[in-house]
Amino acid sequence: MNFENAAAMLAASCGKDIDDNCRGVNLDATRLRECLGRNQDVVSAKCKTDYPQALGAIQARITARTSLVKLCNWELNRFCGEVRQDPVKGLQCLLESTKKATPNCNKAINAAGYQ
Repeated sequence: MNFENAAAMLAASCGKDIDDNCRGVNLDATRLRECLGRNQDVVSAKCKTDYPQALGAIQARITARTSLVKLCNWELNRFCGEVRQDPVKGLQCLLESTKKATPNCNKAINAAGYQ
């Protein structure tokens, strides 16, 4: 499931539950999962069914984005040396270099949702 579908599923299935029970909670995947878990007794059945999958997909995207630099370090050094320190220009350079990138780097780019 991609990030957009996961967010849409979470909003559709759990929007009211989040609003009613998790107001004021920082809306990151971990804190939201904890809040919904703590409130299992009042969370709707649809939300209980859908939120683990939706938050899992969101967390997977976050993890992929945070590990992208590590997994594409060779490409960043080789093709983007002078701009790699700038997050925007480094990412742009990396995305322009995918035809020369290793399969692992391209896989990381896809997992991060950039392709």
